[in-house]
Amino acid sequence: MNVRRAGLEDLALLVPLYDGYRQFYRQPSDRELAERFLRERLTRKDSVIFLAEDESGALGFTQLYPIFSSISAGPAWLLNDLFVSPGARRSGAGRALLERAREHGLETGAKWLSLSTGRENREAQALYEKLGWVRDTEYYHYELPLSP
Repeated sequence: MNVRRAGLEDLALLVPLYDGYRQFYRQPSDRELAERFLRERLTRKDSVIFLAEDESGALGFTQLYPIFSSISAGPAWLLNDLFVSPGARRSGAGRALLERAREHGLETGAKWLSLSTGRENREAQALYEKLGWVRDTEYYHYELPLSP
């Protein structure tokens, strides 16, 4: 298995994965939207995307967004998306993507990485905790919806 940074030339591999990720979170399939969104992120360099693949093809991806911590007074990364295709689960792709995200954080001098996941996604939670991620019990997370 290989995990590498993805670029615009990888859109054909990324779009089905990203569309599958959105469907996992109960969004309708929309490959046009997926391609437009990913193309924009990669063109603008808004995010860093890592792609896991093996001889059979693309297995999964993770997408990180740069943020800053005022309290830590330094850069950090939001691991916003992590998805492994259903046929590749338990192959080590999720672990490899998380480890590559960690390496990227260290390489860029980040203070920390942050992620959130669905309460019902217990399999992912177990992997995160096994790899040293710590569930936040000190702070509540709030969102302010700005569009329907």
